[in-house]
Amino acid sequence: MTDHTDNPKPGQKASTAQVANPYPIVEVSSGRLRGALINGVYTFKGVPYAESTAGAHRFLAPRPITWAGVRDALVLGPRSPQNEPHSDAPYHSWLRDNSAEREDCLVLNVFTTSLAPTARRPVMVYLHGGGFVISSGDTPGVDGSNLARQDAVVVTVNHRLNLFGYLYLGNADGGKYAESTNAGLLDLIASLKWVRDNIARFGGDPDNVTLFGQSGGGSKVALMMSMPQAQGLFHKAIIQSASSLLRMATLEEAERNTHHFLKQLGLDTSGLRALHELPVQTLLQAMPAAIKAAGGIDNFRPVVDGQTLPSQPFEEAALRLSRNVPMMTGWCENEQRLAFAARPAVYQQSPEDALSRTAHALDVPLADAARLTEVYRQGRPLDSAGDIYTQILGDHRYRRSVTRAAEKKASYGGAPAYLYLLNWKTPVQGGMLRAPHTMCLAFTFANVAVASGMVGNAPEPLVLQEQMAGAWLAFARTGNPNHGALPAWLPYNMNERPTMVFDRETRLVNDPLREERIAFEDFPRYVAAHGESRSF
Repeated sequence: MTDHTDNPKPGQKASTAQVANPYPIVEVSSGRLRGALINGVYTFKGVPYAESTAGAHRFLAPRPITWAGVRDALVLGPRSPQNEPHSDAPYHSWLRDNSAEREDCLVLNVFTTSLAPTARRPVMVYLHGGGFVISSGDTPGVDGSNLARQDAVVVTVNHRLNLFGYLYLGNADGGKYAESTNAGLLDLIASLKWVRDNIARFGGDPDNVTLFGQSGGGSKVALMMSMPQAQGLFHKAIIQSASSLLRMATLEEAERNTHHFLKQLGLDTSGLRALHELPVQTLLQAMPAAIKAAGGIDNFRPVVDGQTLPSQPFEEAALRLSRNVPMMTGWCENEQRLAFAARPAVYQQSPEDALSRTAHALDVPLADAARLTEVYRQGRPLDSAGDIYTQILGDHRYRRSVTRAAEKKASYGGAPAYLYLLNWKTPVQGGMLRAPHTMCLAFTFANVAVASGMVGNAPEPLVLQEQMAGAWLAFARTGNPNHGALPAWLPYNMNERPTMVFDRETRLVNDPLREERIAFEDFPRYVAAHGESRSF
């Protein structure tokens, strides 16, 4: 039951005009929730979609939750425990969450302008970035209020991360932990089931749900497209600037990290009960030590286990599962520059050092790195050797990953794929950032005012906001991103490779930066053995 009006005081007659209740109560499958009406948007924050995962329930699949009475949903809930690096830089602050870290982190936020079950507005569920290790869906930059004001229902989700969401424990203790290696993904599926069962009470259409995510969140979208348990829970997919979306960990890789992790704690698989009793901080402190012992390789991330996750994303089996799901994907032109924002010396390195680092990053001989570098240098004659190295590294991680996903989706057939490139250069930091990782979120969430530390305060970001948020909303409504503020955007194909280039003059370009793409084709693909980008 939903309260839409203020109740009259005793002895008063009810007004014939409905007055919006500033603290509406909505009944969901778990119980009753009290939200708040803020500047025309109903917000329900910190809504539990599953029970706490603490103590005896660590590493296990999420469990349903219920409560008695009315539960306040007025403040953001906790985020997953994590080792998040701190930064006060303005280009980071809009994507920082200062909420408490606790194991009862299976919560979500809902933003809507209607509580009428008949409204049936498109639903946009955002999966946050930070790889599989840090961040949350509670940061100021991904507040869904502005998108909700454009007739969508927006949901942002928290779930288990790092070792709490992706610790491989195999068949220990009679198979009790069979799902531990992908528990964080099972959390996301539980949140999507909550959306399916309850979103109509917030004016949303459960039959029109779009998943979207940036960076590690984009990889999570790709994983939902690959998991049989997620099928039917969403209908469209948007993947923004993801680097790890093509390959997850193998069982062997996960076993290696688990071996080193348990060794740091003085445990083995016969003593897993202690894992439920150790303090959160003890476990978190053991994780980086385990990664170091494993040679710097972080495989506390989803695992292709043949069951929960049967195949790598965008392999044939995964493409078949998501054949009817339209997809939009793309990247920022200068992704890697955010990671180097506090290290300007990168751009002053010598050509010899830049070449050596390029060869190391790509795991290729110096001669191959030199050949690729020359192609980039010809197309970017004003860039330093460090600029070129940074561009190659970002393209290797992000551009090649998302374009490969678009290629596979378009080649397989079925629902279309759309590709974009965000090429607009931000003026902040003296222009050093150019078009960096995470900047797309300011435009797609229509939150440029919140993200001024990233995009500045000039009029141009407002134009891009209209174009990009409009495209995301159009795609959520119909599976087609075209709208009146854009030139015609054609689905991706392997011949023309049409790409919407968002810039001062947004335009559709066939195969942008073609020479660099071709020069890179024979190089090994990026493998996120060191985790998704953790630059925010």
